[in-house]
Amino acid sequence: MKKAYIIGTCDTKYPELSYAKDLLERAGVSCVLVDVGIFQHKNPVDVTNTEVAKHHPKTPDFLDAGLDRGSAVTAMSEALEAFLPGRGDIGGVLGMGGSGNTALVTRGMRSLPVGVPKLMVSTVASGDTSPYVGATDICMMASVADVAGLNPVSRAVLGNAAHAMAGMVKNAVPQVADTKPLLGMTMFGVTTPCVTHLRGIFEDKYEPLIFHATGIGGQCFEKLIDSGMVKHVIDVTLTEVCDLHMGGVMSAGPDRLGAVIRARLPYVGSVGALDMVNFGAMDTVPEKYRGRNLYVHNANVTLMRTTKEENAVMGRWIGEKLNQCQGEVRFLLPEGGVSAIDAPDQPFHDPEADKALFDAIEATVKATDRRKVIRVPCHINDTAFAEALAEQFRQIENR
Repeated sequence: MKKAYIIGTCDTKYPELSYAKDLLERAGVSCVLVDVGIFQHKNPVDVTNTEVAKHHPKTPDFLDAGLDRGSAVTAMSEALEAFLPGRGDIGGVLGMGGSGNTALVTRGMRSLPVGVPKLMVSTVASGDTSPYVGATDICMMASVADVAGLNPVSRAVLGNAAHAMAGMVKNAVPQVADTKPLLGMTMFGVTTPCVTHLRGIFEDKYEPLIFHATGIGGQCFEKLIDSGMVKHVIDVTLTEVCDLHMGGVMSAGPDRLGAVIRARLPYVGSVGALDMVNFGAMDTVPEKYRGRNLYVHNANVTLMRTTKEENAVMGRWIGEKLNQCQGEVRFLLPEGGVSAIDAPDQPFHDPEADKALFDAIEATVKATDRRKVIRVPCHINDTAFAEALAEQFRQIENR
């Protein structure tokens, strides 16, 4: 059986960490207690903070460098990030602490593959956890009270966390024989018909894995490509690029398309939902955008139609990314509209804005026999467009 790694600052959280370790060992799980504190102490641990620090990619002696606390904690998180992937016996990782411990330990957790159990007991688990979880499968558990001493509340919470980790380590997820390769596809509500049709085309040969293009969805798409789990892609929906450029709430960051470039995969993509920037409720839309074409999707989501000028900027950005791809590229442009609400009689129908996007992509992409931009005379949600994507995918995957 692999081991549960219990990680925390043993200079300040040793009783709590030791309590969790004791419960795990009583449950029959071997444990490794890893110290990521920045101060020396005499508590017994399995991996010292000095051992972890040695894995820092640039300054392995940072603990002796007289850094201020914030800099030292950041350096320790970088060292942990490098330390954990090299351990071959990790069955799961359990961390606990306040905001500092949470930032430190979850950075290390994010370096591990999806599927490795990761549980963080944290004082910040009931708020916005996106900076800590990122694009991976970290489970955040609210500590209720601060992780500062053992009491009836902390014993209950930490005990449940320890037993949850024991269950995950001892009970491996059953492996399915003869699994089909994963096919990653990106979708938004307004491109659902296209992706649904594609899914039906390929589900006999592939396991379709759909990523909702909400920012974190695009990041997860990129992470699973980087991890090697996803090697086949049809990237229908790039709407997160709108939010990156115009300050919307669903940006996947500037590394969108980066994983395909790094992995040198064959790439089939399109411009799904590049007609919209995502904001929250109407009163959250920035003042500078209040006079724009705004569409209330629901009480918590307001969409803004992109302009010709904005589309030209995005088209050039996408084109420059496609030029970096080493695998074969087929990028399809649906001339009839890029989303469900970019169609005749729909609120975002704007052929001139779409034309600016398409023209910028075509002007920027350095077309070759292996890198092609293809116009398709239909709407993105037409069956014919999904069939065109499927045909291009087949062509480059079979070479």
